[in-house]
Amino acid sequence: MKKTVQADTFLTLYPNFKNSAISGRFLSCNELSPQLEKLRDHFYIEEIGRSFLNVPIHSIKIGTGPVKIMGWSQMHGNESTTTKAVLDLLNLFKNHKEVNDVKEVLEKCTFLVIPMLNPDGAVRYTRTNVNKVDLNRDAQELKEVESRVLKRCYDDFQPDFCFNLHDQRTIFSAGDTDKPATISFLTPSMDPERSITESRKRSMKIIVEMNKVLQEYLPGMIGRYDDAFNINCTGDTFQSLQVPTILFEAGHFPNDYLREETRKYIGLAIFTGLHSIANGNFRFCEAADYFQIPENKKNFFDIILRNAAVKGENVDIAIQYEEKVRGNEVHFEPVVQTMAENLSYFGHKEIDCEGMEVKDISGKDINENDIVTQILLNNEKLSIISQDIP
Repeated sequence: MKKTVQADTFLTLYPNFKNSAISGRFLSCNELSPQLEKLRDHFYIEEIGRSFLNVPIHSIKIGTGPVKIMGWSQMHGNESTTTKAVLDLLNLFKNHKEVNDVKEVLEKCTFLVIPMLNPDGAVRYTRTNVNKVDLNRDAQELKEVESRVLKRCYDDFQPDFCFNLHDQRTIFSAGDTDKPATISFLTPSMDPERSITESRKRSMKIIVEMNKVLQEYLPGMIGRYDDAFNINCTGDTFQSLQVPTILFEAGHFPNDYLREETRKYIGLAIFTGLHSIANGNFRFCEAADYFQIPENKKNFFDIILRNAAVKGENVDIAIQYEEKVRGNEVHFEPVVQTMAENLSYFGHKEIDCEGMEVKDISGKDINENDIVTQILLNNEKLSIISQDIP
């Protein structure tokens, strides 16, 4: 009987190939480099350039097949979940070559992936590079050295497909619902008219295939980004060159601020995308089904305190975490964003204050922009953040 990595098998095997040396939200070249060294005997790893601060940028080549797929992660330095997933997948390809679906990807595809395009931003945990430039808005001007490294890699490799790997904020819901967008996709537009060309249809069909698999495990938690055209974005630029391009966004899974569950499912998404290209199954999907995936909405705050008495008024208090780096760890600082009656948003965590008076921990009135790890609810201390959140 042939072994096959259907999604259930992928998830069953996952603890065996997960790279347990890497965890948490902070991931810099200092953590990545030792992992790459361990893989040099198994994959072709090449330094393809250096960052503005002269930090090496590497690519990893997986497989020997004729269909070429190029991916890149941590274009935004504070978006590490897909990098962790890539490291997991490298272990899958290294340790489970005998599994039929893994073998099929390795034989039919060549996957060239840049695990960390923006090492200067990664070590500072910033979206931008050290020059405060968003690399995902630099595809045309190519002002930044990291953007030029990516473009040169693209030109040299001449991919048939592109995977643009990112993280998204916790504010997004999958459609106008109370479900988080744990994973989102986009096939970027190639022109202002958002034309649906044959090459763009191919990326739509791959997304449809990935969505079909993911819905079994994340029902109603898959979203789709708006496809307004911006030629300065990397995906839009590559799509305009007639190369099917897919944006992957790793988002929030309930009670998973370190994104370890999301890491697993975004890894499943990437592998499903690779395998659907390898076996050609995506061709049997309907491109029109792409538009059935709900478009993301900004429906969430991290915490909402409902029915709170503040300064004599009954309000809902919306709190959002701000991510702060201390040492090599990301800490989540709860900051009051807004207070109003009957907020129409959802909270990933909601506390019903039942009309009782809410003060900050020192007994003062709560105001917007306050940091509130604890509150006084009717003069009783209440922690509003989970203990597993740093």
